[in-house]
Amino acid sequence: MMRTLMLSLMALALFGCGEKVQSQANARDAGDAAPWTGAKNDPFVVKGWTAGNKTEWETQMRTRAQSQNEYVKTN
Repeated sequence: MMRTLMLSLMALALFGCGEKVQSQANARDAGDAAPWTGAKNDPFVVKGWTAGNKTEWETQMRTRAQSQNEYVKTN
């Protein structure tokens, strides 16, 4: 009985010490989607934008950046 209890405690201690490897290399392997691929049912997508069109996405980003440019707003 005591032996079983000790083996169980040792097994629990070993499980408690186990840890998955966490590194940035593993995170990079998961892979993100390209930003121009869009998201389904995203309420913040600009109307008229076609998901997956990289050129259109870059144009939209440039336009947004220029609308936030204070130098352009004041001149």
